[in-house]
Amino acid sequence: MIVQPGTEEVVAATRTWLEKAVIGLNLCPFAKAVHLHDRIRYFVSGARSPARLLDELMAELRTLHAADPVQCETTLLIHPHVLSDFSDYNEFLGQADDAIAELGLEGVIQVASFHPRYQFEGAGPDDIENYTNRSPYPMLHLLRESSVERAVTTHPDTTAIYRKNMDTLRALGHDGWRRLWLAE
Repeated sequence: MIVQPGTEEVVAATRTWLEKAVIGLNLCPFAKAVHLHDRIRYFVSGARSPARLLDELMAELRTLHAADPVQCETTLLIHPHVLSDFSDYNEFLGQADDAIAELGLEGVIQVASFHPRYQFEGAGPDDIENYTNRSPYPMLHLLRESSVERAVTTHPDTTAIYRKNMDTLRALGHDGWRRLWLAE
């Protein structure tokens, strides 16, 4: 019997990943302030089908759009029970973009993708570089375009972030990545 993680456990694991990997390794130089000011909404989906997840995604897109950015700047829609296969997840991203368009939120909100089996195109499944986007559970990161634009003005060479992240993970290696999670 497989025991599914509870909401608190999912959020705790996601926060740990955010603090140790995303912020700790500085994979996203913009995440720290949003985290420290508690402007991240963690929504753990109970969906067990892509159709139900799509419904919840649309609701979360509306919620984020309606929220005051000072209170909620971004949303992590974590879905531990659906799209555990990365290829299925990757295909779902097209539906996520369609949902944004359907709600008239193109140019307002975008989706960044994170998955436990994330794999960049052209990369091998065990390449360490994939870990820049490997999260404890499948998730859709809903970002306000205005937040992205503001971040880009403070860090105009965003392609340097990607290159630096790859270098960071290569230097860390698989052993370093494993040690990161042992230091609890």
